Amino acid sequence: MQNKIPFSTYAVIGTMLFGLYFGAGNLIFPIQLGQLAGTNFWFALIGFLVTAIGLPFLGILAIGLSGSNGLRDLASRIHPLFGVIFSLALYLTIGPFFAIPRTATVPFVVGFEPFIQPAHTTLLLGLFSFVFFAIVYYFSLNPAKIMDYIGKYLTPAFLIFLFLLIMTSIFSPMGHFKEPMGDYIDSAFMTGFKEGYNTMDALASLAFGIVVINAIKRSGITDRKEIAKATWKSGIFAMALMMLIYGLITYMGASSIEAIGTLDNGGLIFAAVAKHYFGSFGAILLAIIIVLACLKTSIGLITSCSEFFHEVFPKVSYKWFVFILCLVSFAIANFGLNNIIKFAIPVLMFLYPLAIVLILLALSSSLFKNKQSVYATAMFFTFFISVIDGYKALADSVPAAKIGVLDAVTQLYADFLPFYDIGLGWILPALVGALIGSVMGARHLGKI
Repeated sequence: MQNKIPFSTYAVIGTMLFGLYFGAGNLIFPIQLGQLAGTNFWFALIGFLVTAIGLPFLGILAIGLSGSNGLRDLASRIHPLFGVIFSLALYLTIGPFFAIPRTATVPFVVGFEPFIQPAHTTLLLGLFSFVFFAIVYYFSLNPAKIMDYIGKYLTPAFLIFLFLLIMTSIFSPMGHFKEPMGDYIDSAFMTGFKEGYNTMDALASLAFGIVVINAIKRSGITDRKEIAKATWKSGIFAMALMMLIYGLITYMGASSIEAIGTLDNGGLIFAAVAKHYFGSFGAILLAIIIVLACLKTSIGLITSCSEFFHEVFPKVSYKWFVFILCLVSFAIANFGLNNIIKFAIPVLMFLYPLAIVLILLALSSSLFKNKQSVYATAMFFTFFISVIDGYKALADSVPAAKIGVLDAVTQLYADFLPFYDIGLGWILPALVGALIGSVMGARHLGKI
């Protein structure tokens, strides 16, 4: 039995992990950040990397170092029922309700819709998403092959096409950096920090952690310490690759304004850059990049979700869940990208603080001897912040959903809760909850 694995295997697992994370959204956010940050490029990029790379890496470590058998096992440290409910909510969110349908709509909107007459959009979206999910279904049927599909084939192909565009922009710059715009003028670091926070990759890290661990086990590693070591080594490889790509894409955006002007979103910026360098071929190049980015992420999400739902409902086979999730994702994808985003954001805003606190508790569990009371009270206090974060996002998306009492609570948080205005209002309540839980745990031990 193999006890250690060579660097080449770390590299393949790390490349697979990079491929699972790096979808179309990860292309779009940094290129727009580059345009807006301009000469404040470095401050904005560093802030972005803290949350876009740091949090997902911590999520992978939380699963690997804690010895958990996935998200449900980790979340059950609060309570078994919470473990099931929270896991179901997270997997449905990053799975068939929002994230997976988006993997089909984003490449269609960015790579194909600009060349289609509006009257034909609905029909062609249906055809495109059907073919897309048929491919995803085929590659997701055998989870043991996911490292080969994503780590050895899809991700390298994606990187080749992406680097062709990036290297062209470096060796033939479009222009000089311009002055920063908007919030990037005075607070580039924190604005970049919030932009990375909004990528939501920390949620995905809790789902992908078990995929990585299973890939490591299939490589012959069975010892718990060796699995943990392989997890963080593969994670470092993946995050280093992400850091490089993020930096280059942000640079490409920052240097693009002289040539293409400022545009409303990262998808349009990418399309304009590709057209600037390659003309009509640029549209084909961009379509290939976007489709490959979303295809590999979708396969990873379908695989992760199907394995989880099969674990919770073992009477339904893994392959049936692959079919069901692809079918539901196909149906929801045809509601359109704007509707998916509008209803996804409130759910994500609710789940994200809970996920981050769970990750931090798992990584620091040795400090409080893994006491269940610390997990429970920290998460309980965080819940009262996250539910208002979710409501606030819903009210912004759907004004008719506003409720006076909840508006008053939102304003109270904004007035008195530290860091609430930058989306980190959960920090103090989580710390207070953990402290209370530690005291409760100590008293309980004292009575025994």
